[in-house]
Amino acid sequence: MECYDPEVAPDSKEWLALDEGERTLMVEQYHRDARIKLPKRARSLHAMIHTIVENQLALDDQMIVRGTLERLMRDGLARHQAVHAIGSVLIEYVHDLLHARTPSTNDHAPYYIALQQLTPERWRDG
Repeated sequence: MECYDPEVAPDSKEWLALDEGERTLMVEQYHRDARIKLPKRARSLHAMIHTIVENQLALDDQMIVRGTLERLMRDGLARHQAVHAIGSVLIEYVHDLLHARTPSTNDHAPYYIALQQLTPERWRDG
């Protein structure tokens, strides 16, 4: 895999064969080459979220994430926008985990429920 383009799904096997750092660098490079303006402090985090979402999309057991991407695209979002929408739900979920007063479990149900409720309108409204 030579480059990343969020509008085209990467081949799952090729994507997962890359080192995590390589994946993130490819995402950063795409955004630099596309001249997408991001605050300096947010560039790495933005690329990491993209990478995590693409990782989930590439894994066999992440049918809810893939289904969410497909639904958002059917509802009018470009693939890149749909990755961002999923990433916004992921960030909220991670934030909630970090600020939870109870010990974490391996139950990702809140994340999956939020993905199933995600719509283009809900994402655009923030």
